[in-house]
Amino acid sequence: MPAPAPQSAPTPAAVGPSTPALATQASSTQASSTQALPPAAGPSRFGPVALVVAAGISVQFGAALAVMVMPRAGAAGVVTLRLAAAALVLLVLCRPKVRGYSRADWGTVVAFGVAMAGMNGLFYQSIDRIPLGPAVTLEVLGPLVLSVVVSRRLVNLLWAGLALAGVALLAGHGGGSGFGGLDLLGAAFALGAGVMWAVYIVFSARTGRRFPQADGLALAMAVAAVLSLPLGVVEAGSDLLVPSTLALGLGVAVLSSVLPYTLELLALRRLPAPTFAVLMSLEPAIAATAGFLLLNQAMSAADALAIALVIAASMGAVRSQSRKAVA
Repeated sequence: MPAPAPQSAPTPAAVGPSTPALATQASSTQASSTQALPPAAGPSRFGPVALVVAAGISVQFGAALAVMVMPRAGAAGVVTLRLAAAALVLLVLCRPKVRGYSRADWGTVVAFGVAMAGMNGLFYQSIDRIPLGPAVTLEVLGPLVLSVVVSRRLVNLLWAGLALAGVALLAGHGGGSGFGGLDLLGAAFALGAGVMWAVYIVFSARTGRRFPQADGLALAMAVAAVLSLPLGVVEAGSDLLVPSTLALGLGVAVLSSVLPYTLELLALRRLPAPTFAVLMSLEPAIAATAGFLLLNQAMSAADALAIALVIAASMGAVRSQSRKAVA
């Protein structure tokens, strides 16, 4: 899933509306930015492109690691470990000030934290029940729908239709651990995570306008960690404090939040936001690969086609939105 988008640079949500950790897929990443950073000089973009791809790999392999930790701490317990560890790291690194903000500022950052907690909580409940690739594909629909609604362009109805075709294919056949055999509750959790992702995008952008640097992100992450704590304690109890579980939880936080945030922030200093957004649209494919390599989650040709349709729809929506912004 998405990583919390860097708040000092343009992510896909800024280009149109729209992880896991600090930047979130094409649509989710866009909204978190408030100001574009100029691309670095030089003819080659391979370096920043590699950074974005590495960030996506980190996020999705972090999600795969989370699935492996769930037998120890449960989905809610893993969410608590991830958010708490990420919040601690961000608070130490950013040292955000807590004075001088209005009620509206705090209301915005709390709403951002609620969206972050909801997005992560629902997504982890989803991947506890269904394969990683299908879960991320369903989740991406939230930012995609937000992008289509905000753009108000007829051409984006085509992208919405393409995404729906992917979802129809995704649900239309049975067999194995593929889309047709999905647990309905798991699919519902993934769709719910997509809705919260769209809300996350909106409040990420608002937070970025009200708080400097990544201060708002650090504070929102702390809010999300506090909100997730009761559920994690109820589900996992003292298992959360087992050293090996804590270490794995820290690994999930680093792979899903801290490392992707750093890589994306570096990439956004050298890569145009529209290009970044298109690259982030590849996350469902990366998720499917991570699920196959680490979790033995095989997919059929129809599953792969469904993912490809949703990726194409996401890329198309992002590119249409960026052309509108240039015009």
